[in-house]
Amino acid sequence: MQSKATTPEQYINELPDDRKEVIQKLRQTILENLPKGFTEQMSYGMLGYVVPHNLYPSGYHCNPELPLPFINVASQKNFVALYHSGIYASEPLYDWFVTEYPKYVKTKLDMGKSCIRFKNMDTIPYGLIGELCSKMSVEDWISLYEKNTKKSKP
Repeated sequence: MQSKATTPEQYINELPDDRKEVIQKLRQTILENLPKGFTEQMSYGMLGYVVPHNLYPSGYHCNPELPLPFINVASQKNFVALYHSGIYASEPLYDWFVTEYPKYVKTKLDMGKSCIRFKNMDTIPYGLIGELCSKMSVEDWISLYEKNTKKSKP
């Protein structure tokens, strides 16, 4: 579900109370742990954490007018989603997260390529999410992004 909100605050204020609290806590966790250089904005109708054009002028290869995306958070119909591009692009980071997750949550990890789905709002591992956010700097993300996008070009 994409929001038409233009600011993170507006996005959060539009949520039902039970989701508002969870998204606010995820937002706080990300902002407290994300390395310097990433910027918060609305992105794809969700909360977005991106590499701004002043640090990466090329922008996102799919649409260079957009900054390079890194993390998104969204309240979906049946779950809260955290989209982390670094997990998708880095096998060691993915493996670390999958190994650590059961140490924080007893239920099975519900995850796609870059999407971590939280259906039970009471078991979101904020500490683990904070640690995940801290593991990749802007420079690391740009380097990994370029490596992965350039190898797919002929």
